[in-house]
Amino acid sequence: MREAGSPDPRRNAYRDDLAAEGLRGKVKAPAYSPGSDRQFVFPATPLRAHPDARASWTTEALFGELAKVYDEDKDWAWVQLAADGYVGYVRSSALSPQVTTPTHRVSALGTFLYATGDMKAAPLMPLSMNAHLSIAEVGPSFSRLLDGSFVPSRHIVERNRFVADFVTTAEHFVGVPYLWGGKTRFGIDCSGLVQTALQAAGRVCPRDSDMQEAELGQSLEGADLIDALERGDLVFWKGHVGVMTDGFMLLHANAHHMAAVIEPVRSAIERIARGGLQISSVKRLRKTSTPGAKTR
Repeated sequence: MREAGSPDPRRNAYRDDLAAEGLRGKVKAPAYSPGSDRQFVFPATPLRAHPDARASWTTEALFGELAKVYDEDKDWAWVQLAADGYVGYVRSSALSPQVTTPTHRVSALGTFLYATGDMKAAPLMPLSMNAHLSIAEVGPSFSRLLDGSFVPSRHIVERNRFVADFVTTAEHFVGVPYLWGGKTRFGIDCSGLVQTALQAAGRVCPRDSDMQEAELGQSLEGADLIDALERGDLVFWKGHVGVMTDGFMLLHANAHHMAAVIEPVRSAIERIARGGLQISSVKRLRKTSTPGAKTR
């Protein structure tokens, strides 16, 4: 059981029998592990709170993402994701000890890896937005990865090149099925949508909606709050988040529609209120840019 005041186990690798070496002095454990670096080689890998294939997903790790492995037992690895610090269990087969430095990422909603640089070639695997790639050679039509596979050049960008408007990126996911813990075009949840879009814009974003509410933007106050909404504002309820596409429409992946949809924000507010939840906050993000980053 988590003690009051102890670090959040979702982003701090510790359990009753083991903790990350970096937490020595912060949490008590009978043993500490320095961890080992691994890289995800599957298109998308579910992260779970328990080493059980029937356990709910907490998030997904995308192809090329890096992780620190602190423990392995049979088919499961206990890991911490490098991108957002999330901790959980994944299948060991999804990880490779051969780590390459990503140079590019997928900028399209989705794409494929091919055995050859030919649009008629059979695809090797699908990839989703923000998957990390190690590119050896950029070509006019296809780019070659270090492992010899190919990806359409129009679907990738350099790792430090980001979109100027994260809402435009989020809008690409309209119609994608709702999936608890999902972060891809095949399924996405509310906070996964916000995180994916903000990461495409070069912004640091935690995974869960309560973390996002606590750490992102500045709170808006006032009795006429709904009338003051703007594109890019984040609207929070307990356990839920959506992003405004303008002053009237809300984009959110939700279990009511079982999809990512755009609907009038007042309709969403009224429906969610009938379920017993009121808006907990509205956050406005600062217009900032990532140091050294390029926008497109």
